[in-house]
Amino acid sequence: MKAKPVVQGLYMVPLGGVNAFLLDAPEGLVLIDAGFPGKADAILAAMADLGRAPGHLRHIVLTHAHRDHIGSLAALVRATGAETWMHRLDAPIAERGAGFRPLKPAPNFLLRLLFHMLIRSDVKVEPATIDHLIEDGDVIPLAGGLRAVHAPGHCAGQVALLWQARGVLFAADVCTHLAGLTDPIGFEDQEEGRRSQRKLAGLDFTVACFGHGKAITHDAARRCRAKWPAVPA
Repeated sequence: MKAKPVVQGLYMVPLGGVNAFLLDAPEGLVLIDAGFPGKADAILAAMADLGRAPGHLRHIVLTHAHRDHIGSLAALVRATGAETWMHRLDAPIAERGAGFRPLKPAPNFLLRLLFHMLIRSDVKVEPATIDHLIEDGDVIPLAGGLRAVHAPGHCAGQVALLWQARGVLFAADVCTHLAGLTDPIGFEDQEEGRRSQRKLAGLDFTVACFGHGKAITHDAARRCRAKWPAVPA
């Protein structure tokens, strides 16, 4: 997989239906999310494309505990020795590799169809230790500071990450940008998910990156507010 530049110091790594992101930080590479199981080699190949060895990956920040975001976490930790970060509500799932909470499909015909094609309730992944627990409002001391914004609804322990130094929002699966801005494929709690969408729309950012879909590189906050009228965050 090729690492695709988004803004200076930020690269998107497409992993077949889901994205991971590499931040080139003074303390070493920071990876946001780890893709499906079996994607560790693709992420390491993307790092090699940037001229980086496995040991250059120092930190992995997980936005939430779904199989497509934590599936290759354990393999990457073995290969790199990276430290891991995750919200306290989802860390136990990553550490068990099981116990994923049930989802209901989003209220959209195409998303509902994808939900029934892709979502399984009995999934397991290889467990991995979470070294650092994240709370809402924490500023993770990586890449000049990543502000954690608790954004449940799709997943109870989901966090979005605001990279204020570059004006970038990592929206996780609060929403997707596939055929335009829209919902995630499913919700644990749809009303809570709506609140999280409006919460993110109230933040100050120029660029938005998504777990699913292309990045928005200009005027992203305005586009999000047009879709989901903002509330103060």
